[in-house]
Amino acid sequence: QKNSRLAAYAARCIDNELLMMLRSKKKTSREVSLYEPIGTDREGNEINLLDVMEQKQPDIVEEMEKQRLNQKLYELMESVLSLREKEVLYLRYGLPGGTELTQKEVGKRLGISRSYVSRIEKRALLRLRDAAWG
Repeated sequence: QKNSRLAAYAARCIDNELLMMLRSKKKTSREVSLYEPIGTDREGNEINLLDVMEQKQPDIVEEMEKQRLNQKLYELMESVLSLREKEVLYLRYGLPGGTELTQKEVGKRLGISRSYVSRIEKRALLRLRDAAWG
């Protein structure tokens, strides 16, 4: 989490440096080539503007909003759902950061039928929805 913030900050700093460099070059030259070398990487390979532009930079605001919503979801789950409902949702959706299981797999793991898993899941999602929007 801290590393991703640092990486996002560093990426913005690099972007700003590149823009400043291009602006200073623009004053002396009217043409800028996407293939013109602008520096080197750690291994000493030349980097051109196209290399930098092709890299998708994470949207830090979007990531922070996603983390905030995830935290809200976990808080709602703790306050609204029964232990069994939480257990089913955690297994079904691979929370947090695990592997999603099918209803059949969840049923086998919990010793209940697939249809009962389906009913528990549906009820839990409705309770979460009502708590979030109700």
